Amino acid sequence: MIIDLTGLKVLVLADIEAAIQKGATEVLTLGDAVLTPSARETLQVRGIAVRTGLAAAPSSADGRMAASDPRIAALFDSPEARAVKEEICAVGKKLWLRSYVDGNGGNISCRIGPNEVICTPTLCSKYDLTPDKLCLVDLAGKQLAGGRPRTSEILLHLEIYKEVPDAKAVVHCHPPHATAYAISGKVPPTCIIPEYEVFIGKVALSPYETPGTSEFARTVIPFVRTHNSVLLANHGIVCWGDTVTHAEWYAEVLDTYCWTLLCAQQIGGPTFIADAKAADLLAIKQKLGLPDPRHEDKECQICDVPDTPNTIAIAPRPCLPGKADVSAAEMERLVQEVTEQVMAALAKTK
Repeated sequence: MIIDLTGLKVLVLADIEAAIQKGATEVLTLGDAVLTPSARETLQVRGIAVRTGLAAAPSSADGRMAASDPRIAALFDSPEARAVKEEICAVGKKLWLRSYVDGNGGNISCRIGPNEVICTPTLCSKYDLTPDKLCLVDLAGKQLAGGRPRTSEILLHLEIYKEVPDAKAVVHCHPPHATAYAISGKVPPTCIIPEYEVFIGKVALSPYETPGTSEFARTVIPFVRTHNSVLLANHGIVCWGDTVTHAEWYAEVLDTYCWTLLCAQQIGGPTFIADAKAADLLAIKQKLGLPDPRHEDKECQICDVPDTPNTIAIAPRPCLPGKADVSAAEMERLVQEVTEQVMAALAKTK
């Protein structure tokens, strides 16, 4: 007997026990429903299958959700998709081994069709990923197939894919040093290490919203076309690229840079690459096809050098005033500077 539990977003042990009392041999849940560990264990012990996502999609003997559309099933089991699944699992282990994720944190995805994305499941350590646990969703976030319910933060990935057609893979994680900047509301200055300048450069900081919500997903939209990495305020980072491996590389470059700056501050702070030499690095970056807001606007300052010597964190700065929102504090500072300059000029004429 199939018991419909799609009205519940979180399934606890009591819900499963009630379904068992009704004679359940299968339970039907939402694609993004969360099962508590005791609920999941009871289902496994009793041999009760779980259907997720599409109500019409039958589950296989091992509990995996099968795709109802033969085309989707063929795509999800194609040689290309199998290679992507292996790559996602390998990257998941790299993230865990580098302490970029803990518990079930972080998520990874890769676009394999015009409307199809393979992604990691919810409530699964990235170290424990296996191909059979991965999910297939469409660009609206609807789960089409997969071993478990999709990650609740897939909407963040989908906004990136919709805004940047060249983005093929997205990695979201919580590396400690880059996340330290994200929770401080600051970004690292540029023009210090060549590799960082070429692969990341001017990093953006998005405003905080509750993770997993549509509002959270939309916070990165202003930045995705001109950056490949964004600090997520009070949360972590998200990076994207042409492959899952490359997106993970950007996460490594960003966190290592932040870590190196923290070390440098302990021995006197960093020195900066001159603008002329930094322009050479920007040219290399443009040749590689990597995004940077400084490519589009020649008036944009190449180096974000702190006003205070040895500083390793600065407030996010737009390329040009007026091209991004200016905070009230920043506006007050600008007004004060202009006022002081005007008063000084008037004093000289007396």
